[in-house]
Amino acid sequence: MGRFALDVSDLPAAPGSSDHDDVPPGHRIADGSARRLPAVGADAAQLRCRRAARRPRPAAAPAVARPAPLRPGRRRHGVRMDWRILPLRSVGGDPVRTDPGGAGLTDFADTPWLADAPALAQVIDALPGPVRGVRLIALGAGATVHEHRDYKYGFERGLLRLHVPIDTNPDAVVVIDGVSEHWTAGRLWFGDFGRRHYVANGGDRSRVHMVLDCLVSREIVGLLPEEFLELLPLSEVMFARDPVPLTASERDRLCCRFRLPGDFAQWSEEEVEARPDSDAAILVHEDRLVLAIDGEPAFGLVHLGLGEFRLSGWSEERTIAVESTGQVRIRERAGRALREWTRPAQPTQAG
Repeated sequence: MGRFALDVSDLPAAPGSSDHDDVPPGHRIADGSARRLPAVGADAAQLRCRRAARRPRPAAAPAVARPAPLRPGRRRHGVRMDWRILPLRSVGGDPVRTDPGGAGLTDFADTPWLADAPALAQVIDALPGPVRGVRLIALGAGATVHEHRDYKYGFERGLLRLHVPIDTNPDAVVVIDGVSEHWTAGRLWFGDFGRRHYVANGGDRSRVHMVLDCLVSREIVGLLPEEFLELLPLSEVMFARDPVPLTASERDRLCCRFRLPGDFAQWSEEEVEARPDSDAAILVHEDRLVLAIDGEPAFGLVHLGLGEFRLSGWSEERTIAVESTGQVRIRERAGRALREWTRPAQPTQAG
């Protein structure tokens, strides 16, 4: 199942891309009528031209790292490659932030670039699930991205990465678990990027994909073909819950202090030593609830109901629940695998 890549034909299809090519075993395409996709290729071309002309700069840049788009000839992991990124949705809608983003104080929002691409916006809006970041990624002719794993993505962690190829060629491939496949343009594709994978462009022109990161919804899972669903243990899928609003008084009653396990705010994919607990608090900051660590606001909190929160910009892979028993329950999950801590909580004044 880790090698499965899905072409979801229920979403609109681009002109001239109705043939499915020869799909390898285990990569069957969902049946269904395919409608026409808007002129996403034209949108992408216009964005490239406008980006070169406008070169946006962040105003009064806050104290956060802002990765610049990669240029031809840059080295990553010792490999020289042509790899360019234009963010359509990013943390805070930052037009120059090209990384995938993650949990933090600020959630994802459209960048100004998306306003220049109405057809791409239509595709994003058509996706039946909560969308986090969206990027146009161009892989230059002859370039290969090193083999790697995106550990935090997968049905069991509530995060998926989807691709819409926009401008491609037959020699541009995605290789997952050693299985190479060309993803045709104008369709929505899924691959299990938690497995070892890499991308390569053996063609004579750049390959451009729109890459969408989203939370897992029942509607997205409903797009999957039956043969894939037969291999997917639904009991292990972390479905996203809708946010539940809080009144001001409810919000204030949830404010508290407690000790936070050091591993909770650790996202390193490398083995690291266990970190000591930190002083933490749920408090009101800029008229919303946040998780503060050692006195500094660190993560926005999204209420899921019954006093349980996920972190802004992230899935329910990590949650904090303020319980009526005077304690907080802190969880880190992957499918049914669970790490859980309980800590006594001290109620505090809001603010």
